[in-house]
Amino acid sequence: MESFREAAEQQEKEEFFLSGTASAAVLVGGKSRRFGYNKAFLKIGRDHLIENITARLKSIFQEVLLVGSDPAPYRFLGLPLAADVYPGCGPLAGIHAALLAAAAPYVFVTACDMPFLDLKLVSFMVKSAPGYDAVVPRVNEYLEPLYAVYGKGCLPVVETSLKDGQCKITAFFSKVRVKYIEQAELAHFNLEKVFFNINTPKDAKKALELSESAQHLAKRVGH
Repeated sequence: MESFREAAEQQEKEEFFLSGTASAAVLVGGKSRRFGYNKAFLKIGRDHLIENITARLKSIFQEVLLVGSDPAPYRFLGLPLAADVYPGCGPLAGIHAALLAAAAPYVFVTACDMPFLDLKLVSFMVKSAPGYDAVVPRVNEYLEPLYAVYGKGCLPVVETSLKDGQCKITAFFSKVRVKYIEQAELAHFNLEKVFFNINTPKDAKKALELSESAQHLAKRVGH
């Protein structure tokens, strides 16, 4: 018999499955300088970060891409790999590569160091995208461009930015139609976790604590 947790996860997948309306892309091209080694292979629970993130995304997206300057270490995941066309330009180059490679008109883009994806929020953002070129959360005036949805309509502007050497993601936002998901709309999400990213060993310890707390709560509810 499946547990309460397994049943809840299956219901979540069915409720938020996005068919072919959007693809998902995980950026794996970071240098991890502050962390000391490739963060994608940090273990949170039983699996590596990259395994946890891609498994979650695969539950609601038909297509999940990995994007980076050197995708070779990730071939074991069996996912499509897209190399940066403009290497050395950071996450914006990853967004560009994802938009070029994606089969769907929109792409949800996240980073390999953000372990706490909320499928409900991701689904809401994708479903908010029609009529816009991008959907980006904004918390206390701080944007979350690596937990965002981008449409292929962004491609010409992004490519121009990259050719001009302007690699800051948010620099092109004024030139496209952006829907900002404001803090009031995010109030019922656990913002401590949703946008948490791992940059240092201290962050990794905090992520593990948050993960263990969630698992403990799930076990209590399951009983």
